[in-house]
Amino acid sequence: MLSHLLIKNYALIDQLELTPDRELNIITGETGAGKSIMLGAIGLLLGNRADTRALYDPEKKCIIEGIFSVSGYQIERIFDEEELDFSDTCIVRREISVSGKSRAFVNDTPVNLETLRRVTSQLMDIHSQHDSVLLGSNEYQLEIVDTYAQDDELLQHYRIDYLAYRSAKSVYEQLQSEASAMRKEFDYNNFLYEELVKAQLQPDEQESLEQELNILENAEEIKERLQLAYEYLDNSEQSVIDFLKGTVSNLTYISKLSDQYEQLLQRAQSSLIELRDLADEISTEQDRVEIDDTRADTIRERLNLIYQLQNKHQAKNVQALIALRDELEQKVSKVLNLDDALTEAKMNTEAARAKLQGSAQALSDARQMVLKPIESEIKSLLNELGMPNASLLIQAEIGKPTPAGIDTISFLFSANKGIKPQQLKSVASGGEFSRLMMAIKYILASKRSLPTIIFDEIDTGVSGEIAIKMGNMMRDMAHSHQIIAITHLHQIAGQGNAHYFVFKDHSSSKTVSRIKKLTFDERVAEIAQMIGGKNPSASALKNAREILKQRATATANR
Repeated sequence: MLSHLLIKNYALIDQLELTPDRELNIITGETGAGKSIMLGAIGLLLGNRADTRALYDPEKKCIIEGIFSVSGYQIERIFDEEELDFSDTCIVRREISVSGKSRAFVNDTPVNLETLRRVTSQLMDIHSQHDSVLLGSNEYQLEIVDTYAQDDELLQHYRIDYLAYRSAKSVYEQLQSEASAMRKEFDYNNFLYEELVKAQLQPDEQESLEQELNILENAEEIKERLQLAYEYLDNSEQSVIDFLKGTVSNLTYISKLSDQYEQLLQRAQSSLIELRDLADEISTEQDRVEIDDTRADTIRERLNLIYQLQNKHQAKNVQALIALRDELEQKVSKVLNLDDALTEAKMNTEAARAKLQGSAQALSDARQMVLKPIESEIKSLLNELGMPNASLLIQAEIGKPTPAGIDTISFLFSANKGIKPQQLKSVASGGEFSRLMMAIKYILASKRSLPTIIFDEIDTGVSGEIAIKMGNMMRDMAHSHQIIAITHLHQIAGQGNAHYFVFKDHSSSKTVSRIKKLTFDERVAEIAQMIGGKNPSASALKNAREILKQRATATANR
């Protein structure tokens, strides 16, 4: 249930705090005082879109915060699925910055609006006059049936099977649409693939071959230069190694005289060893270089093939050609195995369809079972609400699978004797809609573990004894749900455990909406005004006291 509500800097509200009773809360006030503004703020907690024009002070951010006690409502699964921390106290906050950016938080964790809606839909339900429009839609009527049937698990299984079927069907249809084009391209792709396979490409061969060819094409000069380099080191009358030997010999004589001379000798000896090693390597490289025109022609032929393939396929290197070869192999293989793939995809689709039909039928059967009980309960409640001749017929038609199942639900309603039930939008007046919606909300309340229900003027178009009965129904619902009711009827206002009054405060430079919890005497005065006008008579005041005392007695005897 909603244990605390904070609204800051929203529309005409500077700051408003509300700590509602755990049972039936009544909110009254003059038209335009700010009751609808409160609902707008609460709507932000439920995931409605934000608007910077709603800021009371455009220089400050808006904050809407609801603290909910959720112990015993078994909604941990949703928090786990959304990776949110769960505790018996859930804090939902919505902020609108001066720049218009909106942020939402659940237990101080930032969430998107979809997650916010999913969480808060389990915490609170608002019935407004807009619901009377929704009641005329088949989708909303189907939701009513599902809620009554408590078929969430069946519906979840159906939706999983529906998505699996759509996926399998999409794969099969995609494969079918691609099959013709793939077969047309097969010969060309197969030719390109075999050409690349025949080339026997190796990842690093191009660089290796280009380097080898460069050596072969310059072999004579390379051998000549290596020979000269060798002779400078070790094969001439005045070679570098001979001179270095002299250096070593001279340093050897004096090396014992000083550590510094010893170090010079060691460096000279190291240089001599290094130069001899260098000379040997140069000699080896000279012997390795061959003048081989046949090998050079072979390499040129191989590189020409590689260059031609790169140019043909707009490939930067051999690796790109190999990647293309592998891609072509997959395309060719896919066509070669196309019939098998189509057969498998068709079988998968048929299996998914069969499973979907099973879960669809199970869901449909669960819905069919509750249609008559819904009709009966609503008719009984409407009778209590002063519509003894009302009749409700729920029709169910079986059709193609949709995300919601195979059923199309239609509520046909007649408020008067002898009038054939018709579509709701065609036959119900405002007062009839209010009573019908009240009856629906009443029977659904027993089927849902919803903490808080808000009624926004559900009493539109009713009065007198019917209003009393609606108030009694709200009081009954409040035994298992927290109810917040915005009303203009004293018969309903008198049933509340707590009564809040919304009013406009004009004492400062800018009008602001405020709310106050009424004392017993203040409730008497407010209800009396709802009975007899702004200046209620003594009888109206007496009537107001009697209403409140009757409620207190009924509560004590409960």
